[in-house]
Amino acid sequence: MAEPAPGRARGDIVPAAAELGGSVQIRHVDAGSCNGCEVEIASAFGPVYDADRYGARLVASPRHADALMVTGPVTRNMEVALRRSHEAVPEPRLVIALGDCARNCGVFAGAYGVVGAVKDVLPVDVEVPGCPPEPEAIVEALRGLTGR
Repeated sequence: MAEPAPGRARGDIVPAAAELGGSVQIRHVDAGSCNGCEVEIASAFGPVYDADRYGARLVASPRHADALMVTGPVTRNMEVALRRSHEAVPEPRLVIALGDCARNCGVFAGAYGVVGAVKDVLPVDVEVPGCPPEPEAIVEALRGLTGR
């Protein structure tokens, strides 16, 4: 059984998410991470933190998504794929930069295979700090999109 829902730490819903009506479908894209963030995403959507109860759901295709959740710095090998995934998400679309690497390249800053942070490639609506971010931080960011 999931823990009781914590109170809302931040009040307002992300303005770009206002049209989503309380639920957000998310396509995760690993743009070059170490997989630390992926472990925490699995925890956030697992039975303890249960992000689904706040209206957030992972989907298998960007065509079914409202948002892209991007982890890792954007590597040269993933730049085109990330752009194409973003183009495949119907409007209004959101981008979540999850973790320090997605936000500012983290420990990979300046590496020869790194194009840059997610905001250097796509417009970012929500940033979640941490290396890796804790499941509570991920759920809180998702609640800012759903308003629940």
